[in-house]
Amino acid sequence: MDIVLIPGLWLDGSAWDAVLPELKKLGHRGIAVTLPGQGDGATSATYDDQAGAVLAAVDAAEGRPLVVGHSAACTLAWVAADRRPDAVTGVVLIGGFPTTDGGSYADFFETDGDAVAFPGWEPFEGPDSDDMSPELKAEFAAGAHPVPVGVTKGTVRWTDERRHGVPLTLVCPEFTPAQAQEWIDAGDVPELADAKALELVDIDSGHWPMFTQPAALAALLDEAARR
Repeated sequence: MDIVLIPGLWLDGSAWDAVLPELKKLGHRGIAVTLPGQGDGATSATYDDQAGAVLAAVDAAEGRPLVVGHSAACTLAWVAADRRPDAVTGVVLIGGFPTTDGGSYADFFETDGDAVAFPGWEPFEGPDSDDMSPELKAEFAAGAHPVPVGVTKGTVRWTDERRHGVPLTLVCPEFTPAQAQEWIDAGDVPELADAKALELVDIDSGHWPMFTQPAALAALLDEAARR
């Protein structure tokens, strides 16, 4: 099966380099997306540009792909369910949740001019990054791409109620499935509360399992594809 892989903030398609061969071993073709404004050489882009790139990857895939989003890009993965509900096998969210309708895509960090630069590791101390070596952290920071504010401040809109019927898997890295369920039950994540086919799965990692647990993550993606 084709599996479309969407990186979160500051990352380009190379974030999935360690996952791709693991997926191939399991019989899948990984399609790593480099989003506009995040490693494609462009200095500006919008949220709509990134959503369009995801849909283009879905449209170009063979059959009905599985769509995977990491962190903030969980919203972009859910765009595929919203705009192509009949064309995807399912959606996997890793360490994040779709933005509520009308909210900003990823307006979490201070801007530096017209972009949001990687803020360093201080905001991610603790469970987010405890499983990352100093060398890995340095490599991540060196390759991080500032994200255009046209992306982070873009407004998210949902358009098709059929998205709620798309099989959805939430991979829980630095938080547990039980914690995620509490947030869903409390109404903090409306898009997941309305999902009709939601599965919560655990992975023993921090926020970036594609770097620290690529084989385990690929195995979970394989299980999601087989749903």
